[in-house]
Amino acid sequence: MGEEREVRKAAGHEPGLGSGYREFSGRHEFPSNMVHGVLAIGMWIGAMHFNVSLLLLSFLFFPFSKFLLVLGLLLVFVFLPIDPFSKFGRSLARYICKHLSCYFPTTLHVEDIHDFHPDRAYVFGYEPHSVLPIGVVTLAELTGFMPLPKLKCLASSAVFYTPFLRHIWTWLGATPATKKNFSSLLNAGYSCIVVPGGAQEAFHMERGSEIAFLRARRGFVRVAMETGCPLVPVFCFGQSHAYKWWKPGGKFYLQFSRAIKFTPIFFWGIFGYA
Repeated sequence: MGEEREVRKAAGHEPGLGSGYREFSGRHEFPSNMVHGVLAIGMWIGAMHFNVSLLLLSFLFFPFSKFLLVLGLLLVFVFLPIDPFSKFGRSLARYICKHLSCYFPTTLHVEDIHDFHPDRAYVFGYEPHSVLPIGVVTLAELTGFMPLPKLKCLASSAVFYTPFLRHIWTWLGATPATKKNFSSLLNAGYSCIVVPGGAQEAFHMERGSEIAFLRARRGFVRVAMETGCPLVPVFCFGQSHAYKWWKPGGKFYLQFSRAIKFTPIFFWGIFGYA
């Protein structure tokens, strides 16, 4: 009965669903295991931990001259040019997308797949940000669930000044979240995933609640209207429970997060369900 129901849902024959309804399950589409899942998530966000650990260990255990050498090497990777179409990079990014989709696991529900045309650009307004916007992986071009060959995800510009992380995220299809970049991509035919709540939304996170900070974040709607691109609302249920976390509070912490364009959060956990 369960398998029959899944077939009916995939075909859009479930009561109350149109013929264009589709449900994509990361666990069913990309069978994986714990080893691949942990490796994928390590490559996805592990560069942040690696950089901090490397600098801290170098400062504590190396002579100061060697610490400066390590710091200099990391700075080289900040400015090292990236080929976004690198075959190696794209293969690595495809591996990450597929195994992350299974690891958490994620399920994408599309109300009408026929509303999306490969030759048109769309603006996906994604909420919430949570600790990490995990569900974005289901919309990624390399995951292949959406019939859109040109798709980018706007991310904090701080990502693109972080050694190694900037390479991985560029290959995954991420790009700096600036208005100029956003408009240029849409005009070039790229669909864009926007997480409008950003750092301030992460600051307002609460346990047991889904927080969407949108009151003063309507710029992405204006850009969509100016470029004539359809706006697609996306909400990821359960994402806020994927990780346990702790963050400080207060006005200074909020101002600091705004200044560096991301919210420093301590988070931990092996299994996530989004």
